[in-house]
Amino acid sequence: MNKKNPIVVVYCASSPEIDKSYIKDAEKLGELLARNGVDCITGAGKLGLMGVLNDAVLNNGGRVKGIIPEFMVEAGWCHESLTETIITETIHERKEQMARLSDAAIALPGGIGTLEELAEIITWKQLGLFKNPVIILNTNNYYDPLLDFLERMIEQKFMNPSYANLLQVASTPEEVINILKNKSDWNPSFSKNHKKEL
Repeated sequence: MNKKNPIVVVYCASSPEIDKSYIKDAEKLGELLARNGVDCITGAGKLGLMGVLNDAVLNNGGRVKGIIPEFMVEAGWCHESLTETIITETIHERKEQMARLSDAAIALPGGIGTLEELAEIITWKQLGLFKNPVIILNTNNYYDPLLDFLERMIEQKFMNPSYANLLQVASTPEEVINILKNKSDWNPSFSKNHKKEL
């Protein structure tokens, strides 16, 4: 990949049975990443939001590096037209490489796998192992229950209030690009009004 371009890892759903609004935002984000010269790292899938995102980046002249464990390739889940594909032995190796090679992490709506990746990258940032922006694309307010839960962690003193600054929330793909472009110092607080602030 062209190292002159910023590189983002995008975590997202592989389910093909989701509302079209999520597909639309994934498609738009892929287009905007490509048009703004941002290279993309994904889990190399060809289905769901991951497949849509990969196709959108590539169709708009962008570059996608896919990182996928061998058992997923053998299951037929791998996108066949990515700029580069790296096959790992384990899913843990996959996630480590995805984070290490990225200048930022973006989480689109997804299932338990996406949630696990998002929780892990936030934890790594908390520990100083990942020092780059972590951005949630909150299409249809999908992540509001998670933001409420993080707020509850702070209220119940399971999490330091300063850890609310570990991630940023965007409501549109355009806002995601804005955050990436500006390398913004803005950090959302998990206040009870966070839905309104979005």
